[in-house]
Amino acid sequence: MKNISKYKVDISIFLCIILFSIISIVTIKSAEKLLIDNSHLALKQILWYGVGFVLISFIMFIGNKFLYKNAWIFYFLGVISLILVLIFGSTINDARCWFKIPGIGNIQPSEFMKIILIIILGKVINDFKEKHPNPSVKEEFLFLIKICIIVGIPSILTFLEPDTGVVLIYLLITFIMLLISGIRYRWFILVFGLFAIIIGFILLTYFLNNDLFIKIFGSSFFLRVDRLLDWSSGSGYQLENGITAIGSGGILGYGINNTPIYFPEPQTDFIFAVYSNNFGFIGSLVLIGLITFFDLRLVKLAIESPSNINKYIISGIIGMLIYQQLQNIGMTIGLMPITGITLPFISYGGSSLLSYMIMAGIIFNISNENIRYRN
Repeated sequence: MKNISKYKVDISIFLCIILFSIISIVTIKSAEKLLIDNSHLALKQILWYGVGFVLISFIMFIGNKFLYKNAWIFYFLGVISLILVLIFGSTINDARCWFKIPGIGNIQPSEFMKIILIIILGKVINDFKEKHPNPSVKEEFLFLIKICIIVGIPSILTFLEPDTGVVLIYLLITFIMLLISGIRYRWFILVFGLFAIIIGFILLTYFLNNDLFIKIFGSSFFLRVDRLLDWSSGSGYQLENGITAIGSGGILGYGINNTPIYFPEPQTDFIFAVYSNNFGFIGSLVLIGLITFFDLRLVKLAIESPSNINKYIISGIIGMLIYQQLQNIGMTIGLMPITGITLPFISYGGSSLLSYMIMAGIIFNISNENIRYRN
């Protein structure tokens, strides 16, 4: 009986993922009409989801304890993959973020690094809290230095690709998990102050002397800052057409597989614009409601978990998902800068989808632990 209960899944979370998969495949099929070479993306997404459900089953079979126990091995493998992609990776849109595997597609190591960071940070934080239930300031400082090294290595490597959006996710995951851990708030004030000084210096240099900025930080970083700061103008072919597509969808939308307005990256960055155009205002509310329900279920799962490490892990997952959801939808409607962040479980992408399905397997394991604890 115990073995059977081990493989049960949280029905509400499972149904959310099923609905996400249907929405994703249908919307990507509609997005194919806007692409010159769609390469049967909807069919590929079906295959990625199929592999993803196999991954969920595998994660549930090996259990979370195996992942936590071997967290350092996964971390070093993740760092090695980030180094190798800088050397041997394929360059797409001036970024070297992917391994091109014939017959399979592009694999992006930084997507898997997000979940690896969540696991390793959960383990490191939990080990520290168990060893130092009432840590001194010095002990916390040394602990934070260790965290900075753990997060800093993949952040630097990912920044060099360059992929600033994923680096921001690394930092957000770290912030959320440390906040949940209960360390002294003075560290957050200190870090925010330091970041404010650094960002202030960067912006001051950017606005006062572009040549000096490029000399110090390089032209690549200048273009990234320029892109981030230019979003508020609401200009740009992609953004203008994306907003037009969303607005023209009206109350009920144009229907499935019918997106009359072209804009770049409809299958990934601007997938929400395709969906809103197809299903209108009502459909958009349904999707946002489904996303909100899914997130709230994860929050409830974290609150009910008796295990601290599970709380840290779920908090990292929730922080990452909510940020990506807000960022993707926000940039599509012009409220956030366009950073290339995809919509979890909806946008096309093998690496990102598989990383989310690994997270789903971890979530189901935690849910089962909660059930066994209550019983």
